Amino acid sequence: QVQLVESGGGLVQPGGSLRLSCVASGSISSFNTMAWYRQAPGKQRELVAQITSGGYTIYAGSVKGRFTISRDSARNRVYLQMNSLKPEDTAAYYCRLSLTTGFQVWGQGTQVTVSS
Repeated sequence: QVQLVESGGGLVQPGGSLRLSCVASGSISSFNTMAWYRQAPGKQRELVAQITSGGYTIYAGSVKGRFTISRDSARNRVYLQMNSLKPEDTAAYYCRLSLTTGFQVWGQGTQVTVSS
């Protein structure tokens, strides 16, 4: 059974930085895509950033230039470095792993709050 566990969330002032981590456990194909999503209260869950096993990345327009997704495939980890944080980045952040077969698994989420 594949499980994802996120960490690194917290309270930060506007302009600050946080680094989220997600570790995957279980039997996992190396050909997977890992992504970070976020969901603010009253809003739909949205894609923040995604990275394939080959290192191809995509970003939401609202975070491009501020956030960086990276992965350590040997350790089944994905990271999200978040810089220049804004109050509108406040949300629960979720890690997702997906395969080309359609299989996907989500983490439990970690809260990020940007406030002075």
